[in-house]
Amino acid sequence: MKKTDLEKNKGLKINSSVNRFGTPGRFGKDASLPLQRREQRKLDQSMGLVPFAVKLNGDLVNQIHALAQARQTGLNEVVAELLKKGLVDEVSAKK
Repeated sequence: MKKTDLEKNKGLKINSSVNRFGTPGRFGKDASLPLQRREQRKLDQSMGLVPFAVKLNGDLVNQIHALAQARQTGLNEVVAELLKKGLVDEVSAKK
């Protein structure tokens, strides 16, 4: 087999692997997802929710996840409850 034939075969393999996966979601059926995110953001804003990113220790995050699963609620509710309790305790400790 000639070197040019080997290179052609490599090219065919590359093209077939690229075309195997089809059209990415952002151009296909999932094109409407950003609109849903915007709608969710507007709903959150109307309820007075504000995104608040923090970095926490992995063990602490695991405990929060376990607590949320045990209560069968979302992480947002559990974290909000824990923060409220912590703030009440902090305010009462300063008095």
